[in-house]
Amino acid sequence: MNQPCPAGSIPRCIARGIHVTKAFVDHFKDVSQDYASNRPTYPAELFDWLASQCQTRRRAWDCATGSGQAAVDLARHFEEVIATDASASQIAQARPHPRVRYATAPADASGLDSASVDLVTVAQALHWFDIEPFHAEVRRVLKPGGVVALWCYGVMAVDDADVDALVQHFYRHEVGTYWPPERRHVETGYRELPFPFEPIAAPDFAMQVDWSLPQLLGYLRSWSATARLANERGSDPVEPLARKLTPLWTGTCRVSWPLSLYVGRV
Repeated sequence: MNQPCPAGSIPRCIARGIHVTKAFVDHFKDVSQDYASNRPTYPAELFDWLASQCQTRRRAWDCATGSGQAAVDLARHFEEVIATDASASQIAQARPHPRVRYATAPADASGLDSASVDLVTVAQALHWFDIEPFHAEVRRVLKPGGVVALWCYGVMAVDDADVDALVQHFYRHEVGTYWPPERRHVETGYRELPFPFEPIAAPDFAMQVDWSLPQLLGYLRSWSATARLANERGSDPVEPLARKLTPLWTGTCRVSWPLSLYVGRV
């Protein structure tokens, strides 16, 4: 049985044989608008390939959809996309699409019928989950032979060396101590997280954009660590960086992220 454990009583819950689920912490409630507007999108080829791995394309479940970055692309291939997130503030910013149905729900309790889904996706969110209950939910909702795909993108790189040096300093030294501990799983490309499904070999996909300076700054403001630092200081920590970057930036710069992808079948 999975259920939340009251604060301070986790050891007693474990002793009673109750699986202790993580209490949901909404890391993006203060930056949901920035998240919706400034997060990078994923390559179209990724969704083309994922759809090709599915035996049928009736329904996909995009778990922890955020504001629908992956869900809308999935809708090009599936008759229906159920896009859930435990954050009501994220769902409130979600991009509407006639084949996407948004709902507020935790990762381990989707509300979907058993054996009703062809594909489950999780983009840039697995590190926030209580992993074992989520895996159980994946097995429950996927049809026999259904596909699960989990991916994350790591630390960005800017193709201008002077710009990149300032951005890396901001990431590691300005907001570095404000990242939640789960962030380390993104930096390691989810290699330390279990993946108990029959693996499917996936091609490499490039995640790149050409951004203006305002787009880059908007992305930095969408970070949970940036929001945490801003709340502590009472001011925007990106603004000093913006002043340093302005004389260095002309037109657009190529920004890229390493994309780690795990695909399997039940």
